[in-house]
Parts: sequence; structure tokens; C-alpha cells
Amino acid sequence: MTPATTPALTLSDGVTMPAVGLGVFQSPPEETLTAVETALRDGYRLIDTAAAYDNEREVGEGIRRSGVDRDEIFLTTKLWISDYGYDAAQVGFGASLRRLGVDHVDLYLLHQPVPTDFEKTIGAYKAAETFLADGRARAIGVSNFSAEHLRRLIERTDVVPAVNQVELHPYFTQPALREVHAELGIATQAWSPLGGVLVYVPGADESRGPLTDPVITKLAAKYGKTPAQVVLRWHIEHGFCAIPKSVKPHRIAENFDVFDFSLTAEEVAAIDALDKGVRGGPDPELLSPQTYPKVVDNS
Repeated sequence: MTPATTPALTLSDGVTMPAVGLGVFQSPPEETLTAVETALRDGYRLIDTAAAYDNEREVGEGIRRSGVDRDEIFLTTKLWISDYGYDAAQVGFGASLRRLGVDHVDLYLLHQPVPTDFEKTIGAYKAAETFLADGRARAIGVSNFSAEHLRRLIERTDVVPAVNQVELHPYFTQPALREVHAELGIATQAWSPLGGVLVYVPGADESRGPLTDPVITKLAAKYGKTPAQVVLRWHIEHGFCAIPKSVKPHRIAENFDVFDFSLTAEEVAAIDALDKGVRGGPDPELLSPQTYPKVVDNS
């Protein structure tokens, strides 16, 4: 599978972003390096990390070891809330570049809104606008923002976010938010695109997630694909960017083998109908330094 077969999304500023990438949330640092190297050698060209994941160094090393030219790779990282505010964001961004060992990122996101201190959220985004202006970020955006958060941000800043990365999978399809994205010209990027957030919690089993749903397993049998591949194809048919995470080489390869079949409009609609309207991850309205006290070490 060559990278040229990967569909791409054209962002509002003209930058192109691959439709499928590797996420490294909760990937242990020692496993992240190998996962990134493996993914790039398998043809992936989008790698998504964050300061709060504590594995930016390993992502950078995996990129270097892969032998793939940096200019061919779409690299995303995110600013954590402990570095919100204009001046703090400047420090946080510089530290991310240093840990990654790069002179620019392709997409820089605010990791979460902080509704209880939206002034600092605004300040951080205004700092990101300067990274865009000086070329250290090719595109900027946000993650986990609601429609209201987006509108409040856009009212106070100059650059409409190119991307909003949110929880999105067949059991939580966010149709209202996606309509706002379409209206504002914001690309939709899905974290937990396979619904793993519903499964990898204490006491949960696989039946909580969409990969065991009969609608999806029947389609997998029809196309000779795995349920995960069917769900990733559903994301592609919708024009989303999906960033499934894995550190297992066979799963990394499997998640990228989704470009040789397509779903019909009726099949996409059948998967859409599985939506339960209940998120598995944290509610962005409740996120703050008090509820999530993690502080990124930028030393």
C-alpha cells in the first residue's frame, strides 16, 4: 500500500491532511517509538500526538528511525491546558518542538476547551495564530470543542480552526456538531474512531463498543474485512479524518488496509443509525485544571 492511495482532506488554509493516521494516546513511550516507525513504513503519513501524552520524544525518534522524509509526514501535536494563556502557550509550543526534534508541526491543536477560564483558552489560541504566521505550524485548530466553544473562540480570534478533533465513532456520531463544522469550514477529525473509549474502561467488555454490532460484523463478512476496517471505511466515506491507535504491528497494518473497498450510501446510513448519542470520553464542559490537574513538564 503506497501513501498515494490514501485519501486526503484539504483544510481551509489549503494544507492537505491524510484521512487515516496513527494516534498514540496512552501508548507507552517505549512502545510508541516502534509503533510510529512501523506505521510510517507501512505507508501511514499522519502521526498524532500531544504534550499531555508524554511520548513526543518517542514520536520524534520513531519518525527519524523510519527513514521517511519529514516533509512527507503530517505531524500533529497539542497544547495541554496547563500551558494555556498567551505567554504560557509560547513556552509549551517551543517545548513540544524540542521534544519532537522538529522545526515545525503540520497541525497544532488546543487539546481541550477550558470553559471555566475561556480567557486563557483564547490567549492560547492567539499564540497559536503566531505559530501559523511564522511557519512553525502549517495549520492550527482545536480538540474537544463544542459548537458553542467554537463560536466563542471564532468571535475573539482571527483564524477559524482548520480542525476540531473530537470523540466520534458509530455509537457517538455527533451530527449536530458536524453540521457546525461544515458551516464554518472546519474539518472533522475523530479520536477513538473505533469506539475503543467505550471498551477500554474498568469493567467494560467488547460488546459495549461498535465492533461487535451485528450491522458492522455483517458488513465485515460481506466485504471480507474486519469490523475495524469497516468502521474506518465509514469515517472515510463521511470525509472525516480518523486516527486509530495501536502498538501492535498487525493491527497497525490492518487499520491502514481500508482503501481497496467502499461502502454504499445505504450501508453508511445503516451505520449512522447506530448512534446512541452518549459519549464515552470526558465531557468538555467539565474539564478544568481542577478536574484534570496534570501539568506538562516543559523543562
